[in-house]
Amino acid sequence: MCFILLASGAVFSQVKNSGYSWDNLPRIAVPSFKPDTFNIVSFGAKPDYLTINTKSINAAITACSDHGGGVVLIPAGMWMTGPVVLKNNVNLFVSRGALLQFTANKSQYELIEGNFEGRKAIRNQSPISGTDLTNIAITGTGIIDGHGEVWRAMSKDYTTENEWKALVSSGGLLNNEGTTWYPSKSYADGLKLKNAGKIEPGKRLEDYAPIKDFFRPNLLVLVNCKKVLLQNATFENSPAWCLHTLQCEDLTFDGVHVKNAWNAQNGDAMDIESCSNVKVTNCTIDAGDDGICIKSGKDEEGRKVGKATRNMVITNNTVYSAHGGFVIGSEMSGGVHDIFVSDCTFIGTDNGLRFKTVRGRGGIVENIFIRNIVMRNIQHDAILFDMYYFANAPTLAQTNGIEEKPPVNEGTPQFRNFYISNLTCEGAERAMLIRGLPEMRIANIHLENVTIKAGQGADIIDADKIDLKNVTLECKNVTTLVNIENSSNIHFDRLKAIGEPKFLMDINGPAASNISLRGVDFKAPGQIAQFNYGAAASALTILK
Repeated sequence: MCFILLASGAVFSQVKNSGYSWDNLPRIAVPSFKPDTFNIVSFGAKPDYLTINTKSINAAITACSDHGGGVVLIPAGMWMTGPVVLKNNVNLFVSRGALLQFTANKSQYELIEGNFEGRKAIRNQSPISGTDLTNIAITGTGIIDGHGEVWRAMSKDYTTENEWKALVSSGGLLNNEGTTWYPSKSYADGLKLKNAGKIEPGKRLEDYAPIKDFFRPNLLVLVNCKKVLLQNATFENSPAWCLHTLQCEDLTFDGVHVKNAWNAQNGDAMDIESCSNVKVTNCTIDAGDDGICIKSGKDEEGRKVGKATRNMVITNNTVYSAHGGFVIGSEMSGGVHDIFVSDCTFIGTDNGLRFKTVRGRGGIVENIFIRNIVMRNIQHDAILFDMYYFANAPTLAQTNGIEEKPPVNEGTPQFRNFYISNLTCEGAERAMLIRGLPEMRIANIHLENVTIKAGQGADIIDADKIDLKNVTLECKNVTTLVNIENSSNIHFDRLKAIGEPKFLMDINGPAASNISLRGVDFKAPGQIAQFNYGAAASALTILK
C-alpha cells in the first residue's frame, strides 16, 4: 500500500488576474415564488398507480405559470405519470411521502431532437424537462423515479444470479452469447448501428421510430434556463444521465439526493454542461457513472458553441458509488474555468478527482481550486489527470523514450492551473496519475496538504510545472514510489518516503529535466533515483 501525506497549513496563492478566489467566490442568484399553491388533485390527479396523471400534472403547471407562478403541489402518495414539462415561475414541490413515478410505457415518451454526451442527438423526451425558462424549481423531500431499469441494457457479469433470472424473465432478449440482456428488439437493433443517435440531414423523427428504445432519456433535462433551484428531492433510477443542465445560468443544487444503481449504464448523477454561476451544496450521490461531472460540449460541435462551464462553487457533498467523485470531462471542448470545490467526501468511488480528455476535444480547463477533500476506499486513482481517455497511451518500451508530437491545433485540449490542498484518502489502487500529451503537457498543477493511502505511488507523464509540497509516500511491496516520464519542472518540497522501496523515483525519457527534491527523508540514501530511456542524471537536483 502507498500512503501520501501532505502536511496541513499552507495556502496557495490564487491565479493572477482571476476575478474569483476563496475570499471572493462566485455568487449565484436563486429563484423566488409566490405562495399560491396548485394541488394536482384539484386537476384530477389520482394516487392509485393505475391512473396516468400526465395531463393533470401538466395542467397544474400550466395554470400555475399562467397565473404568475407559485407552487405546484405533489402530495403524499404514488403518482404515475408520463413526461412533465416545467414552465416559468413554477416550483414543483414533491412532498414527503410522495413518489412521482414515471411510467415504464415507452410510448408515452416522444422522440425529440435533444442533446447527449456533448452533441445534438435523437432522444426520447425526458421525464422532466424545461427549455428557455426563468425562475423554476423542484423542491420538497419526496422521490422522483425514472423507471430506468426498463430502458437500460445489462451485462450478466454485473448482476447476481437472482437478479439475472428476474431480468431475463421480465421480457426483452439476450445477445447471442447469452451474456447481455436487452430491454427490447428495438434497443438491440439500435445498438447495431454506428452513430445511431446522430441527427442526419433530411431525416425525420419518425425515421428513427424502429430503434426508438435505444435513445434512453435523461431523467431531468433543463436547457437555457435561468434562476434554477433543485432542493432536497431524491432523483433516482434514471434511464441514462440523471440530472442534465445545459447552458443554464444561476443554478443551485441544494440538499439533492441522486440514487442510481452502481451498474446503471451511463448512470451519471449530475452533468452540468456549459453552465455559469452554479452552486452544488449538501448533496448526496450514489451513481452508476460519474458523480458531480462538469462538461462543455464535445469536439468541433462543442468548440463551435464555445460556451464554457464557469463560476462554480461545489461544497459539502458526499459521493458514494461513482466512476468519479468530482469530474471534469471528457466533453469539455467549450472550456471550464473558475471552479471551487471544498469539503466533499468520496467513499467507494472508482476515482476520486477525475479529469479526463483526449486529442480532438480541444478546450481549456483552468483555474480549478480544490481543498478539504476526504476519500476512502477508492478503487483506482485518488487523483487522476488523463489526456488519453478511451485512447491507448504509448509506453516508453514501445517508443524507447522518444515521443511523437502531433501538431497543436484547435482540437488539442489543455489542462492547466489546478490548485489542490488538504486532501485525505484512506485506500486507493494508485495515489495519482498525471498524464498529458507530448504536444500539450498538463501544466501548473499544485498539490499541497494531501493524504493518500494507496497500493501504488505517483505517475507523472508529459507534465510541466508540477509542485508537490510536504509530501509523504508510504508504499508496501513496491520498487519505486514516483515514476516520472518526459516531464520537466517537477518540484518536491519536503518529500518523505515510508516503507523502504528500492528507489524513491524512476526518471525516464530524454525530455525529463529540472526535477528537484528538497528536504528528502528517505531511509535508503544512495538509491534516490534511477534513470532510463535516455534520461540524464543531471535531470535531478537534490536541494538542502
